[in-house]
Amino acid sequence: MKVNINSVHFKADRKLEDFIQQKIDKLTSHYDEILAGEVHLKLDNNGEPENKIAEIRLTVRGSDLYAKKQSKSFEEATDTAVEALRRQLKKYKEKIRSK
Repeated sequence: MKVNINSVHFKADRKLEDFIQQKIDKLTSHYDEILAGEVHLKLDNNGEPENKIAEIRLTVRGSDLYAKKQSKSFEEATDTAVEALRRQLKKYKEKIRSK
C-alpha cells in the first residue's frame, strides 16, 4: 500500500518514515482493502513536552478513516493513531458485513 508521509516545517528521517510505513502496513492484516494512506507530522509550538502531532487518513473503498494524536514523540503519536484506526477499521468491517 502506498503511504504518503508529509512533515510540516521539518525533515522526517528515514528511520521515522520506515517506522510509520511498518505500522500502517500492519493495518492491512485487519482489512486488506485499504487503498491509500496519508500521514501528516507536525510540531505544535505550545511549549508543552507533548508537542508532536501525527494525523493519519486511510482511504478505504467508500470511506475515509481519520485519526489525530498528540504525544511526546512522533513514534508514540503514530502508535496511538494507528491503534485508533485499527478500532475504526474493525467497526467499518462489521458495518460492511452487516449490509
